[in-house]
Amino acid sequence: MPLQPANQPQLIRSTQKDDYYQNCLRNNANEAFQTLAGSKKWLEWRKEIELLSDLAYYCLTTFSGFQTLGEEYVSILQVDPTKRKVPSRARRGVLICLHVFVPYLLDKTLVRLEHELQAETAGPRAPQTGDWNLTSFFRERAQWAVGRLTETQRRTLLHWTYILRQGVTFAHRLHVALFYINGAFYHLGKRVSGISYLRVRGLPGDDRAVRTSYKLLGAVSLLQLALTVALQINNFRQKQRARQEWKQYRNLASSGSSSLDPMAARTSRCVLCLEERRHSTTTPCGHLFCWECITEWCNTKEECPLCREKFLPHRLVYLRNYK
Repeated sequence: MPLQPANQPQLIRSTQKDDYYQNCLRNNANEAFQTLAGSKKWLEWRKEIELLSDLAYYCLTTFSGFQTLGEEYVSILQVDPTKRKVPSRARRGVLICLHVFVPYLLDKTLVRLEHELQAETAGPRAPQTGDWNLTSFFRERAQWAVGRLTETQRRTLLHWTYILRQGVTFAHRLHVALFYINGAFYHLGKRVSGISYLRVRGLPGDDRAVRTSYKLLGAVSLLQLALTVALQINNFRQKQRARQEWKQYRNLASSGSSSLDPMAARTSRCVLCLEERRHSTTTPCGHLFCWECITEWCNTKEECPLCREKFLPHRLVYLRNYK
């Protein structure tokens, strides 16, 4: 009797079991490293320790040709696209790289790049010397690359970095919704490497009814994802329209006030936009800015642009009838 493809509940349960044992291995590795090297070193290397723990788990199971503990729990086997033999060692190696290394590198790169783009840099900075680790490596490379960008390029790259991070989340949610519908691949790494599952023993109950219920769940997930994307696009368009209207209003206001006294205009100038201050707003430390300028500044940094005093955005005070 030929083996049947594994269904959605089996794949989900297998993944849950694997996540449980991976977390146990991570916790034990973190405790051992923290005891031996101290809390400071552990904070610097904790991401790498988790990476090595996941790598050890999959090398001892998948790469060695054995079932993972989750696969053994639900009695499913990995097969290649032909569904006639187990995946080759090279294919299993590709799966481990996609499942372990790629998410780690992508998260490290995007987080560090976004952090450096939001930080102020005076110019190109060469990589620093000192204790080497992967965190310092990513930080130094990001600082060196971002330091060579202009302010316009930095803002554009920051915008696209945010879009890429949202795109990764969108791709993951879309892939899960497609899995609910077709029930083939629960992880993107398995879809790319072409590794699927066959079940060794059957399950009690109607398998067709189970797959039908998950297809309905997949359709609902796709609808929810489409609504989320539509709302995000609408919010983005509203922000762009508001910025354009504010720029037009600022240009009209500045052209109408060109005949003011130069000394008065200089004292009422916003240090962020270098134009006459409109809708004056004060920070808790007493410095004045345009309402639009300081609120946009606070979206990335909750501090005064002049004295660097930390404050929460809700403490900004809008001054009415102030010149």
